[in-house]
Amino acid sequence: MNGLVCGIDEAGRGPLAGDVYAAAVILPEKYTLSGLTDSKKLTPKRRDVLYGEITRQAISFCVAVATVSEIEELNILEATLLAMRRAVDGLTVTPERLLVDGNTARGFSLPAAAIVGGDLTEPCISAASVLAKVSRDRAMTELDTLYPGYGFGKHKGYGTSLHRKALRELGPCPAHRALFIRRVMGICVKKGTGGSKSPCNT
Repeated sequence: MNGLVCGIDEAGRGPLAGDVYAAAVILPEKYTLSGLTDSKKLTPKRRDVLYGEITRQAISFCVAVATVSEIEELNILEATLLAMRRAVDGLTVTPERLLVDGNTARGFSLPAAAIVGGDLTEPCISAASVLAKVSRDRAMTELDTLYPGYGFGKHKGYGTSLHRKALRELGPCPAHRALFIRRVMGICVKKGTGGSKSPCNT
């Protein structure tokens, strides 16, 4: 037994667009990560600083994704768990146990415990929260260049008034989650390379 604990957290379960990200982080017994907490409570600048510090100090870390198509096929919970398992599989060091933020921890090949609010109480989960959040935010900024007009760089795919206005005007693009869009706005997503919109018949 090596006694190492790995923290796991996700970013992007709720947005209308973009992949869901997960990170797995094993911190050393002694680390210096000032102000480490749930990534949502940190400013973007502080998250970026901590991202660099975490990746330098961690014994091992990995960030993984489940794609929009996998979210559509599996549902968001199962896709999130898939991304989490991929993150664990990508570690270069095998931990003894896993601590997963939230209320679900299943399908892992290692002992895993779910901790509600763990991103506030467990430093390794907080670190994973930061890596997942920063990685996803950066990816959404890149999507903003690929699909201009939706404001992905600002709202990161969440259902803000700006995002919904763009959806009404432009229709969804391939980066959007079809089932989410249909459920929230009643707009069907047609697969293709550009935006499209049509009312759902059912």
